[in-house]
Amino acid sequence: MSELKVVRNGGDAVLSRQSVDEFRSRLRGTLVLPTDKDYDVARRVWNGMVNKKPAMIARCADANDAAASVNFVREHQIPLSVRGGGHNYAGKAVCDGGLVVDLSSMKRISIDRDRRTARAQAGLRLGEFDRETQTVGLATTLGVNTDTGISGLTLGGGYGWLAGKHGLACDNLISAEVVTAEGQLIHCDRQQRSDLFWGLRGAGANFGIVTELEYQLHPVREVLGGIVLYPLTAELLRFFDEFSLGAPDALTTVGVVMAGPTGMPAFATAVCYCGATDEGEKVLKPLRTFAQSLADSIELRPYLEMQSLLDSAWPPGRHYYSKAHNIRRIDAGAIDTVMRYSAMLPTPFTNIAFQQLHGAAARFSVNETAFPHRYDHFDLLVHPATDNPRDSPMMIDWARECWEALRPYVERAVYVNALEDAVEEGELRVREAYGANYDRLAILKQKYDPTNLFRLNSNIRPESGSN
Repeated sequence: MSELKVVRNGGDAVLSRQSVDEFRSRLRGTLVLPTDKDYDVARRVWNGMVNKKPAMIARCADANDAAASVNFVREHQIPLSVRGGGHNYAGKAVCDGGLVVDLSSMKRISIDRDRRTARAQAGLRLGEFDRETQTVGLATTLGVNTDTGISGLTLGGGYGWLAGKHGLACDNLISAEVVTAEGQLIHCDRQQRSDLFWGLRGAGANFGIVTELEYQLHPVREVLGGIVLYPLTAELLRFFDEFSLGAPDALTTVGVVMAGPTGMPAFATAVCYCGATDEGEKVLKPLRTFAQSLADSIELRPYLEMQSLLDSAWPPGRHYYSKAHNIRRIDAGAIDTVMRYSAMLPTPFTNIAFQQLHGAAARFSVNETAFPHRYDHFDLLVHPATDNPRDSPMMIDWARECWEALRPYVERAVYVNALEDAVEEGELRVREAYGANYDRLAILKQKYDPTNLFRLNSNIRPESGSN
């Protein structure tokens, strides 16, 4: 290789071999180039629909490698993306013609059992984190799919089974180590750089590369959880809405419209109750006796088992697309719309999902963290998927039509980790993700990343003042 093709200021450019070799020499980890045999594996992410081709992938061994990567990108003015778990729908972990800062090899974790805390590097995935914390009977809120990276999930907010009782993942963040746009490694928490710590908890991808996170943990070993599957009816959707509205903090629900065993539309309610078993049985009885179920797997089970319960529904490599809204109540108009679109699911793996946020996660003030959606609601995901790439245009059209039809019944708000493509959806959707905190975040962006180096995300543009 005499030179390497890259993207600079939106156009093609080249880097000399000397520049690339000097960068490689500064890394403790490895630098993967398009000519390397493991390049295609290294650029692959969870969503098989993503097919981006970075110029380089820096597989970081430590935070110093991440800092060296930032300095290299700033010097050569090429795009930068950051990969933790690589689970984002839109594939923002990889970029075309730029440098991927790949943290996925950074998996160190240490647990302080007495303080009930964990310090974890940003390359860990949920399943890896949970396996370590469960050795001492502790856990924190972290999503519902073990393949998800802890860093991206937390920095965007972090819904999960424990959110009703213990708050979101970002609410359990105690501190973070961050590589800034200047290539400096800094620490932040509620006392040190508290403004940055505020911004990391909901909009963190905009301000730097988080290389290590410290979490508050909680005693959890077994939960009462599982899935009840019924034929889909409008009455069932009304019941799910009311049942979730009345849920105690210890109970969190996820409802999924899907193709049932016979191919007809069905509705799966996944639940996790993290409290006394006898009380949980009483709370869940109305759900389990609503009608004659097609299946009922609710039982007392290890928390690790609960965390992996939905893994088979979202395997890596499948082609995924998603459009999202926040919705407070599943009212008559929303129910009619869901019923109509459930009758024409474009693929067997397509679903419409409702992930609950309530309880402790809803008791924060809007501006207590950068995550703004502090009210009882569902993250509503219009979520087609396929193993056949030829299905993609059809399922994307269906998702956009369904999403648009739901607009009259939803909030002008969206969970940032559910945004499919900020370029397609524009600045308005990004503002809806950050809500009332957007202007404050834009000023914070000006302070910590005035050149918008960290822009391949649901991006906040730097501003010196409110609009």
